[in-house]
Amino acid sequence: MPRDYPRSERLASQIQRELAQLLQRGLKDPAIAAPSILDVEVSRDLAHARVFFSVLDPENAAATLEALDRAGGYLQRELGKALKVRITPRLSFVYDDTDIRGRQLSDLIESAVAADRAKHDS
Repeated sequence: MPRDYPRSERLASQIQRELAQLLQRGLKDPAIAAPSILDVEVSRDLAHARVFFSVLDPENAAATLEALDRAGGYLQRELGKALKVRITPRLSFVYDDTDIRGRQLSDLIESAVAADRAKHDS
């Protein structure tokens, strides 16, 4: 009988919460520009976790990604203490700009609708 909520998903949500707290408390690296943890995907064997993050200023994305990669070992060790699992998943960070692209697309649609209304009103 399949489970409704597999262990990998439970672990992913737990990792997301713990990482958000760790990053909120702050790392000593000034290159980390307050990333938001959007999602975590854990492999079925629980050995790897892909962490999707976003930053307020897209110009800081590359520097933040490098800083998170450098801090990956520290974050993994701290997660191991908090999660109390036998094997802590190896973290890989992925910059996710879907919210930014979504806002740009929404702005584009709004400007097209406004231009269409202006054309029909005149």
